[in-house]
Amino acid sequence: MVLVFALAAVLWGVGAAMKTPRRARWLMIGILYVLVLAVQIALPPDHPVRLATGESPAFWLILGGFAGLVVAYRFGLRRLRARAQDRETAAQPPAQAGAFTDTELNRYARHIVLREIGGPGQKALREARVLVVGAGGLGAPVLQYLAAAGVGTIGVIDDDVVENANLQRQVIHTDARIGTPKVFSAQTAMQAQNPFVTVRPYHRRLTPDIADTLIADYDIVIDGTDNFDTRYLVNAAAVRAGVPLISGALTQWEGQLSVFDPARNAPCYRCIFDKAPAPELAPSCAEAGVAGPLPGVVGSMMAIEAIKLITGAGAPLRGQMAIYDALYGENRTITLARRADCPDCGTAPMAGG
Repeated sequence: MVLVFALAAVLWGVGAAMKTPRRARWLMIGILYVLVLAVQIALPPDHPVRLATGESPAFWLILGGFAGLVVAYRFGLRRLRARAQDRETAAQPPAQAGAFTDTELNRYARHIVLREIGGPGQKALREARVLVVGAGGLGAPVLQYLAAAGVGTIGVIDDDVVENANLQRQVIHTDARIGTPKVFSAQTAMQAQNPFVTVRPYHRRLTPDIADTLIADYDIVIDGTDNFDTRYLVNAAAVRAGVPLISGALTQWEGQLSVFDPARNAPCYRCIFDKAPAPELAPSCAEAGVAGPLPGVVGSMMAIEAIKLITGAGAPLRGQMAIYDALYGENRTITLARRADCPDCGTAPMAGG
């Protein structure tokens, strides 16, 4: 029996040293438990392996039942918290209308004195509705700066929970909120930052059955996800809704972003990335690594693009892609063109056409 607990401790320690997610470490211990239980049931009572692992299956069955109760309790508690958060979100009042309070005027003063934004631009921010897909590396700074800027209604959709490995770069989350759904962790931070904004958390994966309805309810959609299936889904729904899509991507030391807006003659995401690359050519951050501050840089640039779109300030990155190389401190911008044969936007009308 002591041997089994020692093996479990070794598995956990090695996993921690290798920075393996907790979920994977618990899975390995679960596999060890199943193997031990199988040994207890299958081998004769006097077998040395059975004697070394506890002699009787009764103890392991009781331990497994107790662990099952703990897991069920935690799962039920998490579901109850999620429902409570959903009810709280549904009960939130809409973004405030009318004149700004003195507190808001003081809060947004540095925006209001910018001639490109001013009072009308800040009012447009308060009336805007922005959906952020993903509350991870890119989503974290986007959400923080949209909330700080006073965007009135911010939706965030993500089905993941906060893990220890996220905290190196996803600075909207904290160590105390490990295990909390990312959308609720982000909501807590955003409302602590700015109680004048409405945050709508959707703790679920964006799927084809909800994408069109959800995205059509917002003025802008920002994609901070790390997989091509979701990127293509968001792009297609944004094209159908006529909603501008701000999309960013990261790898190791480099980031890129663009505003995809075929309703205003700019290309869509699929115009540029027609097919997903082979997995070995586009490894995830977990596989290839990423410099911690890089998502903050690119995510902040994505938030700036959203503010420009809402207020009409400057020239958004429509038909252009900004590329930032953090390792060598280089920036470059390339021109993008819309494709007439694009399966997503090829049949969409062009402004003035």
